Amino acid sequence: MEIQRRLVLDANILIRAVLGRRVRQIILDYSDRVSFFAPEVAFADARRYLPTLLEKRAVDAAAVAQALLALGHLETVVHPVTEDFYVAHRTTAMARIAARDENDWPILAAALMLSCPVWTEDQDFFGTGVPTWTSDRIELFLTEYD
Repeated sequence: MEIQRRLVLDANILIRAVLGRRVRQIILDYSDRVSFFAPEVAFADARRYLPTLLEKRAVDAAAVAQALLALGHLETVVHPVTEDFYVAHRTTAMARIAARDENDWPILAAALMLSCPVWTEDQDFFGTGVPTWTSDRIELFLTEYD
C-alpha cells in the first residue's frame, strides 16, 4: 500500500511508545500507510529522560537498558531526521514557538518542512500554525482517508 500520510512525533510520544503499549501499537498498526518522523534531537531527549522516568518507577538497570533498546528499535519505524533536513525552517519555527518553549523548534521546523501535523501531548505547539494531534485523537487523523 502506498504511504500517503506523514506525521512528526515529539519526544513525549517517543517516550510513551517505549513505556506504554497503546502509542507503540498505533505506530506499528499504521506504519504501512503513514510515514512517521522525529528529529534526532527528539530521540536524544527521549534517551536522556527515559532513565530518570524509569528510576522514579523503581525499576532496575536491566529494565532501563531494555527501554533504551526499545527506543532504538523504534527508529526503524519512526524515521529520525537530522537538523540539516529542517534547518531552513528554523527562523520561522523559532518565531512561532519561542515564547512557549524554544527547545521545541526542531519538531515544528520538521513539521513545516514536511508540511504535516505534529503528534504531541505538549500544548506549546497549539497556535503555531501547524496542526497538532494528541494520543487520544490521533487515530482520527490516521484513519481519515482509509
